[in-house]
Amino acid sequence: MTQERLVVCTKCSAINRLPLTRNGSDAKCGKCGTRLFSGHPEDMDAARFDRQIGRGSLPVLVDVWAPWCGPCKMMAPAYEAAARALEPDVRLIKLNSDNEQAIAARLGIRGIPTMILFHHQREIARVSGAMSTTQIVNWVRSHVPTGTS
Repeated sequence: MTQERLVVCTKCSAINRLPLTRNGSDAKCGKCGTRLFSGHPEDMDAARFDRQIGRGSLPVLVDVWAPWCGPCKMMAPAYEAAARALEPDVRLIKLNSDNEQAIAARLGIRGIPTMILFHHQREIARVSGAMSTTQIVNWVRSHVPTGTS
């Protein structure tokens, strides 16, 4: 069993080694100095999305959304609150399906908002439709118990 987590910085995409014994809440990127966990899900472009999914060891929850989507806008505060509740055990990111149409097509997105949970570089769960903070947190924890990387 590994004694560290690999955490990909959402700003510079550097891979950071974080000991399991350390609470990652205050951890900073070794390359750019940005906090690794801010409680604010970052919107990813294609390259940063692939790096988050493919290189980190944390579960990654992706909110696929679009600026014109009413339910997406309604769910945004709940998703941000879920980030504060789930980090540093889970990485939460956003993917604008209008800006990243190729990634959305690759993921088979048919409706938004859609949340996809990845762990160990593969999709483990998916749900569509707006959810509350409690629903998001409970859904994630039902698929990946916190504290497992």
